Amino acid sequence: MSRKTSQPLPAYVEQLRIAGGFWKRLFLQLLFRLAAKGNLGLGMNIGKMRRQQEALDVRLTPVDFSTRRRSAEAGEFDAEWVEAMDLRPERVILYLHGGAFMFRFPRTHARLAGEWCKAFNARALMVDYRLAPEHRWPAGLDDCHAAYRWLLASGVAAGNIVVAGDSAGGNLSLALLHRIKAAGEPMPACAVLLSPFVDFTLSSPSLCNNEFKDPIFTARGVVAVRSYYAEPEQFLEPGLSPLFGDYRDFPPLLFQASDTEMLRDESLRAAARAHAAGVEVRVELWQGQLPHVFQAFPRLPQSQAAVQRILAFIRQHTHWEN
Repeated sequence: MSRKTSQPLPAYVEQLRIAGGFWKRLFLQLLFRLAAKGNLGLGMNIGKMRRQQEALDVRLTPVDFSTRRRSAEAGEFDAEWVEAMDLRPERVILYLHGGAFMFRFPRTHARLAGEWCKAFNARALMVDYRLAPEHRWPAGLDDCHAAYRWLLASGVAAGNIVVAGDSAGGNLSLALLHRIKAAGEPMPACAVLLSPFVDFTLSSPSLCNNEFKDPIFTARGVVAVRSYYAEPEQFLEPGLSPLFGDYRDFPPLLFQASDTEMLRDESLRAAARAHAAGVEVRVELWQGQLPHVFQAFPRLPQSQAAVQRILAFIRQHTHWEN
């Protein structure tokens, strides 16, 4: 593994590159450009898009028989458990899935979180939060907060909870931490943010600079996501744009993003805010034309390396040992 140092970066930011997987990366680039690039937009047929996304989820992710999946039966919100076979039930990853606040990828996200669970003999609570546009902000965030409170009420110690999310789920993860702080509730052990979307004012430079290189998103699509999810007068709310919240007393944060994706600078800007507030923070920018949330594709050597670094971060801040 080499570390690119051609530009000055804060000490908590690393640029990482590992060799290998060229043809796999090229296949994903082409697949997403054909199946996803430009599909998001105002006036899109959301029902049709959901069916297409479900088919892509099945195509890309086979069923994982090395973990168990079952309904969480929480009542107040919908969720399922993904569990390691040799389970330590007190260890919980609260995983908030991505999907532009409008879509689900149940196999993909269950497999991603399941890999982390197997490493720690843990379980992941996968929150099936309410989706836009049928349920606009803050309905989905309300479900995520209810899930965290349910875990605490069920006897799970906050120090044994890891909050994690990708893309829209990364937004919800940071927004949830702001909610937890405002409510005076105990913070989780740490949080893992995979390419979070943190600023609904759309002021990150990479939204423009990386639009051509990003195989999934377009500026038109990001504007559409924003319109379907929230109202303009809400864009500066920390529960919607967590970039603008107060990060003091947050738990340690790990951000990972692809250096060529449109959301790259969202991680850098949120991390800078957290670091300035005294939070222990780490940012990893991964090189090599990797797609958004590349960690979800385990056949990529870059994904395998990134997941190992996630596991090391979680281990450091939970002291979970097998």
